[in-house]
Amino acid sequence: MKKFVHGRLLSMKYALKGAFLLITTEHSIMVQFATSCVVIGLGFYFDISKQDWINQTLVMAMVLGIESMNTAVEKMADFIHPDFNAKIGFIKDIAAGAVTFCAIAAAVLFALIYFPYFFPA
Repeated sequence: MKKFVHGRLLSMKYALKGAFLLITTEHSIMVQFATSCVVIGLGFYFDISKQDWINQTLVMAMVLGIESMNTAVEKMADFIHPDFNAKIGFIKDIAAGAVTFCAIAAAVLFALIYFPYFFPA
């Protein structure tokens, strides 16, 4: 049991280190993290509903998570093949496309939540 708990604590340490590295070194993550902070602030300001908080939190986590995976794919691809390679470029483009799908979904969700507050009927 002690070994299990120690292993989980180490895993958490590495995960937090990874999150810190993403937020402090990757510009796309910095932008999306800052956007998430702004949206959280808007949520408090407009006192959005519990369901809106759930939806907002899930979509922010989705975008940040997929962007993190995209960054990992790009770093791995660049490590494996540092020179230009069409197949590596294709893989990186697909990973970036996944982020785009999530970002569009997030933008739609944020519009659905906040449009009525900015443009009341």
